[in-house]
Amino acid sequence: MPVTIAVTLQLLLAATFLVIPITVWITGGVAQRAAEAEVIRQGHPAAVLAQHGIRFQEKAWEIALAFGIATVMAALAWLNITAHASARILSWIIEPIVLVVVGLITAGQVFAARYTQAAFGRSGDPAVRGIDARTVVAAASGAFPSWLRPLVLARFLLATLGSLLVIVLLAAPQAGAYFG
Repeated sequence: MPVTIAVTLQLLLAATFLVIPITVWITGGVAQRAAEAEVIRQGHPAAVLAQHGIRFQEKAWEIALAFGIATVMAALAWLNITAHASARILSWIIEPIVLVVVGLITAGQVFAARYTQAAFGRSGDPAVRGIDARTVVAAASGAFPSWLRPLVLARFLLATLGSLLVIVLLAAPQAGAYFG
């Protein structure tokens, strides 16, 4: 049973790394234009977003990275469900990396308004520091499907708490018996 739960968590995380990037690839342009319109409404040029590294679109390399993570997670799940000899060891190596690296990356998406406000706050231009980042992020978010935000939160939880749980589950005595 612990291995089944671990595999399910790994597959769910893999699925989020397919669905979210595809969705953002399709709808990110509209979200970017909405954020730019909000920045303009606040009296600033749209280019202020790019100048501060704020964007709501996926780049091709980001999609490739997401698909790579999905592939690794699905492969780990397959190795675990088939009781491959190296499955637990690989999971114990990769899951902490997912926990830290993916957890940090997805935290930026979960706390987008805070990260955006911090980016504006580092600006040397006092007017840029006064941009209301929450409304900029809200404008962009309104262009994405309503289910995307909960899925981003789920991915963050799967990457952090889920990774910890996978490590613990694969260390359980029942998992040891499963792998023989």
